[in-house]
Amino acid sequence: MNFLRRIFTVLRSYDWFLTIVVLILMMIGLSAVYSVDLSKGTELTFVPRQLMSAAIALAVFFIAGSIHVSRYESLARIAYLGSLLALVGVLIFGVTVNGTRGWFRLAGFSFQPAEFAKVSLIFLMGWLIARQGRRFDEWQFVVSSGLATAFLGGLILLQPDLGSAAILFAIWFGLLYLTGAKKRYLLGLVMVFITLLVLGWMFFFQDYQRGRFMAFLDPETSEYGYNVRQSIIAIGAGQFYGRGLGFGSQSQLHFLPEAQTDFIFAVIGEELGFIGTSLLLVLYVLMCWRLIATAKLAKDDFDAYVVLGIALLFAVHLLINVGGATGMLPVTGVTLPFVSYGGSSLIINMFLLGVVQSVYRHAHHQY
Repeated sequence: MNFLRRIFTVLRSYDWFLTIVVLILMMIGLSAVYSVDLSKGTELTFVPRQLMSAAIALAVFFIAGSIHVSRYESLARIAYLGSLLALVGVLIFGVTVNGTRGWFRLAGFSFQPAEFAKVSLIFLMGWLIARQGRRFDEWQFVVSSGLATAFLGGLILLQPDLGSAAILFAIWFGLLYLTGAKKRYLLGLVMVFITLLVLGWMFFFQDYQRGRFMAFLDPETSEYGYNVRQSIIAIGAGQFYGRGLGFGSQSQLHFLPEAQTDFIFAVIGEELGFIGTSLLLVLYVLMCWRLIATAKLAKDDFDAYVVLGIALLFAVHLLINVGGATGMLPVTGVTLPFVSYGGSSLIINMFLLGVVQSVYRHAHHQY
C-alpha cells in the first residue's frame, strides 16, 4: 500500500501539461509510422517495434523522473566517459547502416551510441557550468568544454555521422551563448567552424555529403536532390486538409525514401495537410515553452542548464529535420523527436524528459 501511495505521489508531482504534449507527439508519430508500414505489405514491420520501444520509453520516463536530479549531476563524468568508450567500441564492433558504422545490434535490437553521447554532453556541460562559479567569461571554460565536445564529435564524425556531430556542437555553442560567454570568443568559434567546414569540404567530406549540400543549393538539377524533391512534392500535395492517413501517394507508392525516419514530416504533410503539420509545430513550441519555464524555476545552475541543453537538443533536431524535408537545409539523417521511427532515439528522448520532470519536482520541493 505504501508503495502504491509513493507511486501516486510521484506521478501527481509531474508536469502533466508537458507530458500530455509529448504523448500527443508520440501518437502522431505512431500514426505516421503506421501509414508508412501499410505501404510495405500486409504484415506490419515498423509499428510493433515502435510500440515496444514506446512502452520501454514510457517506463524509462517515469523511472527517470522519480530519481533525484542530484544523482544525474554525480554521474555526469561517468556518463561522459561511458559515451566515449561506446563511441570507440561502435567503430570496432558496430554494424554499418546506410554507410554509417554507428549501431550496436543485439538480439534484434539496435542502439546508437551517438544518442547517448548527446545526453552525456548535456550532463557534462551542466556539471562544468555548475562548477564555473558563474565566471563564464574565462577562456578556460570555453576551451575545456570545447575539447570535451570535440572528443565526442570527432568519434562520431569517424562513423561518419555529420548530423549527430553537428547537433553536439550546436548544443555546446548554444549553452556557451546562454551562459553569457564573451562575444569575441563566440565570434572566434564561428570563424573556426567556417574554416573547418571549408577544410572538410576540400579533404574529408564523402561524395554523398557534398552531394546533399549541392542538392540543398539546387535540388532540381542535383542527382542527390531526388529525396528532397519528392519530400517537397508530398508536402505540397497535402494542401490544407491532407489526403488522409494511408492515402499519400508519395509515401504509399515508395517515391519518398526513408519515409519513416528522415522524411516523416513529409508523410504528415501529405496525409494530414497544413492542419497536421501546424498542429505538430505548435506542440513542439508548447514543449519548448514548458522546458524553458522549468529551467527558470530550477534551483541551481546544473538543473537549469541541463534543461536548457535538452531544449536545445530538441529544437536543433526539429530545425534540421523539418529544414531538410522542406529543402531549407541539407538532409543529414536527423530524426524528428518523438515522431520518427527509431527505438534508441525515442527511449533517450523520453529519458531526457524524465530528467526534466526530476528538475521540475526538485524546483517545487516535491521529493
